[in-house]
Amino acid sequence: MAGHRNCVQLSKEDPELRAEEKKFILGGNVSKEPFRKICEKDQTISHLRRERAGVAVARNVQGSMFYQKLRSQMANGLISGYTHCHLWKGHPLSIRCNEKFHRIYLRQRCSVRCECHLSSEHSLGSWLQPRAVDRIETGHWKSLQSKHAKVNRIRAFYKSEEYDKTEAKVDSLTSAEVQGVLLEGNVHETSSWLEQFPKRWVIVLLCFMAFLLCNMDRVNMSIAILPMSQEFNWNSATVGLIQSSFFWGYLLTQIVGGIWADKIGGKLVLGFGVVWWSIATVLTPIAAKIGLPFLLIMRAFMGIGEGVAMPAMNNILSRWIPVSERSRSLALVYSGMYLGSVTGLAISPILIHKFGWPSVFYSFGSLGSIWFALWLKKAYSSPKEDPELRAEEKKFILGGSVSKEPVSVIPWKLILSKAPVWALIISHFCHNWGTFILLTWMPTYYNQVLKFNLTESGLLCVLPWLTMAAFANLGGWIADTLVSKGLSITAVRKIMQSIGFLGPAFFLTQLSKVRTPAMAVLCMACSQGSDAFSQSGLYSNHQDIGPRYAGVLLGLSNTAGVLAGVFGTAATGYILQRGTWDDVFKVAVALYLIGTLVWNLFATGEKILD
Repeated sequence: MAGHRNCVQLSKEDPELRAEEKKFILGGNVSKEPFRKICEKDQTISHLRRERAGVAVARNVQGSMFYQKLRSQMANGLISGYTHCHLWKGHPLSIRCNEKFHRIYLRQRCSVRCECHLSSEHSLGSWLQPRAVDRIETGHWKSLQSKHAKVNRIRAFYKSEEYDKTEAKVDSLTSAEVQGVLLEGNVHETSSWLEQFPKRWVIVLLCFMAFLLCNMDRVNMSIAILPMSQEFNWNSATVGLIQSSFFWGYLLTQIVGGIWADKIGGKLVLGFGVVWWSIATVLTPIAAKIGLPFLLIMRAFMGIGEGVAMPAMNNILSRWIPVSERSRSLALVYSGMYLGSVTGLAISPILIHKFGWPSVFYSFGSLGSIWFALWLKKAYSSPKEDPELRAEEKKFILGGSVSKEPVSVIPWKLILSKAPVWALIISHFCHNWGTFILLTWMPTYYNQVLKFNLTESGLLCVLPWLTMAAFANLGGWIADTLVSKGLSITAVRKIMQSIGFLGPAFFLTQLSKVRTPAMAVLCMACSQGSDAFSQSGLYSNHQDIGPRYAGVLLGLSNTAGVLAGVFGTAATGYILQRGTWDDVFKVAVALYLIGTLVWNLFATGEKILD
């Protein structure tokens, strides 16, 4: 004999008893009085009789799984005499009973106090050691497994102290079935953890994955363009034209994607975008071999798909994420873009070296289908549409977030009359000029100026993007912390964006002064790292000033950002034909300074559009 467990009270006074079980108990075919207290506190409910070395039924995963699986039949067997039901919500690892496990038939009703005896018919070796417990839900068992444990059958007896007449008939449990119980317990533990994970952060993680793929498919051309230009004899101007052709399509769908997302929801729009650009990525090598015009068209098609991603994401997060978590969630999603650049720049040289440059487009493009399957299964445009969302989380989201009424008409005149909207547009243009130059031309800069080979160029480009991913999340945490401490949203947005402008401007000016490749890479990394603070600045500001029109506002400002990408990327190619990289960086620094001035004069964190 070892171990004691106390039963919980199952009665009308039990606050933890589930409604359906109380109804079942009180509506049963036995007197209600015995159920007022099935087992008295501090009385023994179970005795584990370890005859012939004990019973091997389960390994230690926060409790005896056999006991937990048996207890629901035990309690309901005591109540109805012959039943299979589930007991109260107990230990997180409790397992539901099933007929395959064992069946118990009690011929006499029992009440007040009961005993459970478990024993095996064969010697098993010392496997279970019971420990002191308080209640049946919170018991823990120490598991010690024998090397030669043998399990054939398990027998359960119930004893009613009041009637003292009980016969038990059980079906046996084989060793294979015991292993099934263990597996079921592990699955139940995992599913319980997943069920408790906040659904709003599932949406954030899926958006993170979408943006990871977005930049993987975008930057692969930055690496592949080097062997492609050698194969097809392209000069710098042609390379710049190819790089900028992506933005032709990207420009077209910014505002359209924002309107579409605000009216019909972000789930459909973002799903469409990922599928579209994934198909275009796979078809890129075919278009390049047909001819340059076809490649330009395919890159523009890819831009069409990626163009709707940011407005759709901004719309869906404005519905799912409360203000107190806004900066962190957006920082995490945008860090997906940076890690996508890291992944693309790190893996592309390896794939090109082993399988040729077309393999980059085929492998990266195919990943979109996996993401799309998860998106269809898990994502919803708003919390109100999700039938699986827990009530407490829905209350938290809707209570701390903005109004979720759908948009029917876009008030263009009102939007374009607001100075903070124009501050967003101009600042986005200034920011993206420098960002897209670094995104598209960095491998070429490493190769031509720092004299790194293709593999080294790709791998060294990883460092600045890793820095951006880290600093974006750091900036998001700082911004949300400052807001929670009482600092105004306007002040927080201006501080974070000033760092995002002045940091890159400073470090780009240092590139002309460094003398070693290592210092040049360090300056690029610091420039990109400070640039990432923009995710808690202008990139969070759309939801601040007009949460209902977050998609449209991002579409407007990002249209200006795309124009910066188109003109900046193409202009860089022409500047390099007539000048140097110092001239390229000087233009970017000048625009960073203009953006800083405009942002601090006209930006706000207050809602100006209802």
